[in-house]
This record gives sequence, C-alpha cells and structure tokens, in this order.
Amino acid sequence: MTEILVAYATKMGGTKEIAEAIAARIRAASHEVTVLDAADVGSVADYKAVVLGSALYAGRWRPEAVKLLKRNADLLARRPVWLFHSGPLGSDLSAQKAPRKVQELATRIGADQPFTFGGRLTGQTAVGFLAKKMANGPMAGDYRDWDAIDLWAYKIAQHLVAAR
Repeated sequence: MTEILVAYATKMGGTKEIAEAIAARIRAASHEVTVLDAADVGSVADYKAVVLGSALYAGRWRPEAVKLLKRNADLLARRPVWLFHSGPLGSDLSAQKAPRKVQELATRIGADQPFTFGGRLTGQTAVGFLAKKMANGPMAGDYRDWDAIDLWAYKIAQHLVAAR
C-alpha cells in the first residue's frame, strides 16, 4: 500500500508543479508518495492519505478533480485529505472560495476547504484563445509562492508523522 497520494488537475501545468513540490516536501519527511494526474486515479483505496489540487478557472475546479472527489467520497471520508487550488493572478492573491460542489464534497468527506495558491499564466504555457490573450496582458506571470507551498506541505508532513 502506498502511503500518500498527491493528485492534481491542471490545464497548463502550473498545478502539477505545485503538486510535485508538495510531494517532495512530504517525501522529505520519509513518506512514500505517488503523484498522479487526477484523471488517472480510479480509486484511492490503496492510499493512507490524499492531497488533491486543482487549477481554478473562472471559479471552477477542473472536472477530473471533481470526479475524483465524487467517485471516491466514501473512501476519502475514512482517511486524511487535504485540498488545494491554484489560479489567482495579479496582486490580489487572497483565498478563493471553492466552487459550491467542491465545498459540499469537502464537507462530506471531512476535509477543510481548499487552500489557495497563486497561479501561473505565461505565453509559453497558455492554452486556449482566452488564456493566450490574457498571457499578453497585465495579469501574466507566475504568482505561485513556493515558500507558502512548502510550508503548507510541511504541515501536512508533520501531521502524517504524528499520526504514525
């Protein structure tokens, strides 16, 4: 049984990079971690704990992350779960409210509401007409705070160490 699953749903790769950083911090605390695209996760039955993140676009989570939550709600309710989303751009990187369906699922499985990390939008990674247009405007840039990501993952790792 693998100890921890870190799953992500991304469109342009930024959320995957956050998931990989979270996994690296948890591994540093001597945990076995698997990192997977949420679309590739059928069941969480083989994991003792789950971290799930999604890119946040126009106030919505990626559908593959929501499907993972729905499909595995009963199993997730029986293990520690942490949720995050990334996406705010610009100078206002305040916490973003999760979509109603994600809020409901988080409550159902006993998880805290998703933690918010800044997003990334660059011309090199933009996918789609609107994103490419925005990547040439004032919101373009990488707004991820790697220290905050590391601290959040550190707290997860410490919780898991204490639970052993």
